Amino acid sequence: MKRINWKKFGLVTFSLPLVILIIMIASMAEYVAPFDPYFLDVMVMLEGPSEKHWMGTDELGRDVFSRIIFGAQVSLQVGVCAVLVGLTGGVFVGVLAAYYGGYVDQILMRFMDIVFCFPAILLAVILMANFGTSIFNAMLAIGIIFIPGFARLTRAITQTVQRQAFLEAAVCLGLPGHKIIFREILPNVLGPLLVEATVAFSYAVLLESALSFLGLGSQPPEPSWGNMINIGRGFIDQAPWISLAPGLALFFTVFIFNLFGDGLRDILDPKLNE
Repeated sequence: MKRINWKKFGLVTFSLPLVILIIMIASMAEYVAPFDPYFLDVMVMLEGPSEKHWMGTDELGRDVFSRIIFGAQVSLQVGVCAVLVGLTGGVFVGVLAAYYGGYVDQILMRFMDIVFCFPAILLAVILMANFGTSIFNAMLAIGIIFIPGFARLTRAITQTVQRQAFLEAAVCLGLPGHKIIFREILPNVLGPLLVEATVAFSYAVLLESALSFLGLGSQPPEPSWGNMINIGRGFIDQAPWISLAPGLALFFTVFIFNLFGDGLRDILDPKLNE
């Protein structure tokens, strides 16, 4: 009987409940947040953390804790949509490049190299400058940035799968190309892509915050961790919690999802299973 190595489940056991908690809080922000994130109360402007306002108030008297919760909703939406765009485009390009090879491989991967050579934040700023400033455009821009990484990974895994005996048997049986791709190749590349998607999700949250910080993502008064940190810069002396609270929320979210990705790698990597 095969012995199960329970140590490899440690990171997932620790991080999965926290990931679920973050997702639940973000998805039910309207019910979890104690205050309306847009409500202005000039009588409590720049008030420090208290029993009523757990993380204080901002320069307009809005509850910082409530805005952080709604900001989580924005960050998770951008992260999920951006990863789906990058994953879909990357898998399509990577599988086609590896399966057909030759000129198709050269053309597709050289184009991916051109996109990949740009720094991520610079490419995001260029795309946002052309698309316009909105949450939807931020999702699209970040998703385009992720396509080359997913394409490279998919191509490498597909080339490994192509050397396996079961794929040679499928070719000998005369299965058409689309059936080989969808029935034989894609199921065998989903594991590593899932791990890469969790890491890309964390990076998407960081990029969205960076774009909002620069004024290219979520626009005020829409709550976003990036624009909250940016606004708090002007009040860092008298009200440091305006920037500190969303910064800690951003750090915690990215840290937990990275731990979850490492845990999935420990479970799905056959070499580690050995």
